[in-house]
Amino acid sequence: MKLLVSDLYKKFLDNKITNKIFLLGIDGCGGAGKSTLAQSFKEVGGNNVTIIHMDDFYKPSGIRKQVSNNEIGGNWDYERVKKQVLEPLRNNQKTKYQRYDWNIDDMAEWHDLPTEGLVVIEGCYSLVKSLNNYYNFKIWVESPKELRLSRGIERDGEENRHLWEDLWMPAEEQYIREQQPLKTVDLIVDGTGKESDIKNLELTVLKVPYSWN
Repeated sequence: MKLLVSDLYKKFLDNKITNKIFLLGIDGCGGAGKSTLAQSFKEVGGNNVTIIHMDDFYKPSGIRKQVSNNEIGGNWDYERVKKQVLEPLRNNQKTKYQRYDWNIDDMAEWHDLPTEGLVVIEGCYSLVKSLNNYYNFKIWVESPKELRLSRGIERDGEENRHLWEDLWMPAEEQYIREQQPLKTVDLIVDGTGKESDIKNLELTVLKVPYSWN
């Protein structure tokens, strides 16, 4: 099944109902194509679309040292996502969030959020159980492990291969196995670009065709 990003975007705006904000969560493993999909909505909706990256909610190293290795996505600050973004937007309240800066390993500037339009929260662990029910619509981007790894190495460099293979990918597999986010989404789309390319604003639906209650 093929689907245009523009059609999906229009569906979102038509179904805002009582809320002025439509919250879209985009999850998937590293290198799957989440950021590309988020940007495609921006290309369609322009200033009416705001993209928030889960990487902006990474914890500074001083806090990360306190995280248990068994905690799903424990290096991300879900409570901050909830308090600064999801809860106020669900209640049509003005809000802002503070960005984590990876270069300085510390919190950086604040970003004001809009009071209407489409807000996309994209990134690994955006659909963890503690955040899952806040979204109006949820998408999982699926790509095979080998492709995700090659994209990751191309982006981060061969010197970071061990992080992908030994740390990040096993942690994502644990997340999928224990919390089963794919069972909670409204749509699963292909991130490989083989049949239709997200960059061209076209989606191939793999499972769970979108529907509206």
